[in-house]
Amino acid sequence: MSLDSQIANYYEKLVVEDLLKRPEARSLDEDTLADIACLALSNLPARYYRHSVDMAFFLTVSALAKMEDETRAAVSDALNRVTSGSRDAD
Repeated sequence: MSLDSQIANYYEKLVVEDLLKRPEARSLDEDTLADIACLALSNLPARYYRHSVDMAFFLTVSALAKMEDETRAAVSDALNRVTSGSRDAD
C-alpha cells in the first residue's frame, strides 16, 4: 500500500457530496465538475485524516456544521465563477 492512498482531505468528500446534490451541476460534464471541485477546494482549509473513524470520533457536531457551511459557500462561489466564465482571482 502506498502512502498517498492512506491520507485524505475530508473537505474533498464534502465538496463532492455538495456539488453532486446541486441540480445545476447535473448538466455539467465531468471535467467541468472537477474544475469546480478543485477551485472550491483551493478556497478551503485542508483537514486531513487517515481513517474515516478518526473524523467521526474527533469532529464535533458544531465543527462539522461549520465545515459544511464553508463547503457550501466555496462550492457556490466556484460554480458561479466557472459557469459564468469569470477568471478573476481573489
